[in-house]
Amino acid sequence: MKTKKLKKELTVEQKIKRRNFISFAVFIGLGGAAFGGWKWLYNSPEETAGITGGAHQPLRRALNKTELFFRNFFSNNNLVKTYPKSMAAKVVRHNSDIGSEGKLPPESWKLQVHKKSGEVLQITLDELRALPKTEIVYDFKCVEGWDQISHWGGVKFTDFISHFKLEDEAKLQYVGLETPDKKYCVGIDMPSALHPQTLLAYEVNDQPLPGKHGQPLRLIIPVKYGIKNLKRIGSIAFSNTRPHDYWAEQGYDYYSGL
Repeated sequence: MKTKKLKKELTVEQKIKRRNFISFAVFIGLGGAAFGGWKWLYNSPEETAGITGGAHQPLRRALNKTELFFRNFFSNNNLVKTYPKSMAAKVVRHNSDIGSEGKLPPESWKLQVHKKSGEVLQITLDELRALPKTEIVYDFKCVEGWDQISHWGGVKFTDFISHFKLEDEAKLQYVGLETPDKKYCVGIDMPSALHPQTLLAYEVNDQPLPGKHGQPLRLIIPVKYGIKNLKRIGSIAFSNTRPHDYWAEQGYDYYSGL
């Protein structure tokens, strides 16, 4: 009887050891596969520098597929969460001044809009202020990991398109924005640009934009990370190919959607 009981106990112990061995082997196998995949990606060739650059080719292909997925299924009925003005930060954080250093007197600024026909519109800040004003208080998000509830006011991009009769341009796939000194630029997919919460903003906390926040006009696009919210817009153009983008050319995700 004791011999049978001992055999039974040994059998149970053997099963436990077998399961532990299998679990350990699976863990080692998956870990090895993950390491192999990381090593493969790390050693894979970088993409050819151009409109995008700096990322490894397989990663860029994955990012491109992600962009196509969101562009095909994104709905403009999906609005970002908004907040009461009382929750907006009194001191609005900013990171970089690339392309928007110092102050730019509004009277010496005009927004250049390049149409398909080759015509270039020269739009003043007063013309933009004459359009219906829209305000938004939302959680501005940065790719660095911080976020801040902030309050902006300006012209809805869709109202801007309609007023200046840019419907044909809005049928193209992308819109490109650039600072007056051409040091900073972004490319935005058209569905995101036409999102009902996208603004050409000229105010923050009910005051004209200061230099560090893009005086006199900046982009506020809540469905994108901060790197797409270009400060001090100098020109706007439309195309069916990706416009230049400052951070995408250094390896960041071109879409940069939330």
